[in-house]
Amino acid sequence: MEQGDKLTWKSKLLYGVGDVGNAMVNSAILFFLLIFYTDAALIIPALAGGALAVGKLWDAVNDPLFGWISDRTTSRFGKRRVYMIFGALPLAVSVALLWRVPSGLPDAAIFAWIAFTFIFYDTMNTLTSVPYYALTAELTEDYDERASLTAYRMTLGVPAYLVGAALTPALVGLFATKLTGYETVGILYGLVAAAVLWVSAAGIRERKEISGRKVETPPIRGFFATLQNRPFVQLIVAYLIANVAFSLLQTLLAYFLTYQLRMEDQVPIVMGLLLISIGVFLFPWKMLSDRWNKGPAYALGLAIGGIAAASTFLLPPGPTPLIYLIAVIAGMGLSAQWVFPWAMVPDVVEHDRLETGERRGGMYYGVWGFAFKLTGMLGIGLSSLVLQISGYIPNVEQTTETLRAIRLFFGPIPLATLLIAVPLLIWYPITRKTHAELLAKLEANS
Repeated sequence: MEQGDKLTWKSKLLYGVGDVGNAMVNSAILFFLLIFYTDAALIIPALAGGALAVGKLWDAVNDPLFGWISDRTTSRFGKRRVYMIFGALPLAVSVALLWRVPSGLPDAAIFAWIAFTFIFYDTMNTLTSVPYYALTAELTEDYDERASLTAYRMTLGVPAYLVGAALTPALVGLFATKLTGYETVGILYGLVAAAVLWVSAAGIRERKEISGRKVETPPIRGFFATLQNRPFVQLIVAYLIANVAFSLLQTLLAYFLTYQLRMEDQVPIVMGLLLISIGVFLFPWKMLSDRWNKGPAYALGLAIGGIAAASTFLLPPGPTPLIYLIAVIAGMGLSAQWVFPWAMVPDVVEHDRLETGERRGGMYYGVWGFAFKLTGMLGIGLSSLVLQISGYIPNVEQTTETLRAIRLFFGPIPLATLLIAVPLLIWYPITRKTHAELLAKLEANS
């Protein structure tokens, strides 16, 4: 499978396959779950939104918890793979149930059903994904191989994300009713999510010197210990800032195209160009980081993406083909956001191991997952607040004040936010050289 810390392309490919189902399912949920509840299951929006909010409360705490549990796990199937193997089938069931609502239930029962199915799905998703992501830190300790491993995963994940966004409405449209269509989508996507986890788990091998050891630190103390790791804090602050900007861009894209450029029908095309560009430039960023370090390369990507987004503020009202070029350039820069953060987390795990003597990759990826979800909520919440304060009214021509707010928070504000993160990354303390010194100290202490 590997020679030293160098992984074969086959090993990287088999690892990356495991994220295909997760990307596809998450994309479908992001774009279509709410409209499934309101337009197919005919549920009152406030009822569906309230039930999902209940599920999000559990969502806020389960990542660090399951990360800690996987850190303490030892089994003949490995520390992380065991959750992929035995969690795959329950995950498939949870995805299928998420897209099914029994008919004829009173409102209270519907509320309980939506909350239960979302919590069930989120539990199984976290239980399988956090250990899976933690493998990035454990399959190899090589600084550059981790970037390559992440690039492989994202190269498979980005197209799967696109498939989830594009294939879902096409599949639903094949059936006589939307309800039947979405139920079929749930079953199909659930099976895909389970199958790719099994393929990935069958194709990779955990290192015995890691999988046979378990963490002794209690969960609460372990959680706060991650926040005492200075490189991790510096990285996660930069990532939080960058991800809020990315969430603003993602959330307000449709509003900017619809009301400023009057290109509502082109929203899928522009979003597709953005995501395709992100996918195309994953490996070029990885190759650049081979010559530089991950932190400065990440900073350059954010600066390019932010400048491209800010340029939209200069576009006059009305359709323009320039938006396609801007989407490609923005995707080129923001592609760095999909490679480097996930490749840099494993390096801070080694820093923690030097301090504690324990391998706590699960806890670190759990805290990372919590931060990812938090920033997504912040981005959506901030976008909603901006629209509300600026006087946004749906499906009508917007006022000058509303358009100005949309333009600001789609362009210049994300750039300003990203530029705050840039110095944290340019002077990020873990470089190729310091990481090699870190591994040498760990070797000397073992």
